[in-house]
Amino acid sequence: MPTMLKRIIITFGFLCILIGIFGISYTWRVDHRTADSLSAYARIDFQSSYTSAGKLEGAVLSLWDYRFDGAKMEPQAVLYTDGDAWEMKAATRQSPPPGDAPGNRYKNENKLFVELPRSSLPAIKKAETVRFRFYYDNGQTIDLPLNEADLAYWQRELSKGRS
Repeated sequence: MPTMLKRIIITFGFLCILIGIFGISYTWRVDHRTADSLSAYARIDFQSSYTSAGKLEGAVLSLWDYRFDGAKMEPQAVLYTDGDAWEMKAATRQSPPPGDAPGNRYKNENKLFVELPRSSLPAIKKAETVRFRFYYDNGQTIDLPLNEADLAYWQRELSKGRS
């Protein structure tokens, strides 16, 4: 009987180790994922605003990123248009994991909201490449380009009104 109990305890311990390794590797992979574009990495929303006369007034970018770790977004971001840099202050917020949301039960939701500088808007309209960089307080930097569809959408949004 002690031999059987020993086997059960060893098997249980081994299973706990395997489950732990799987969980750690999964969460690390999600928090350190790679992507080829900003919208492939996080959910983004870009909106432009116009005056009642139809003149472009400004544009804002909202970004949502879900992570298992507790790293929080830093309140700064950089927009690159064909290599020109536009540094910005951002509003950030982290929400703890909602207990009842399917799929996001253990993930922290990080939100970033930034108003793009007005001087960057003409550069975005004619840019061939646009990149966006943001930071986490654990030292991680995310620097990704817009894909072609997102860049075309941003440029259409900025060209709706009267110049």
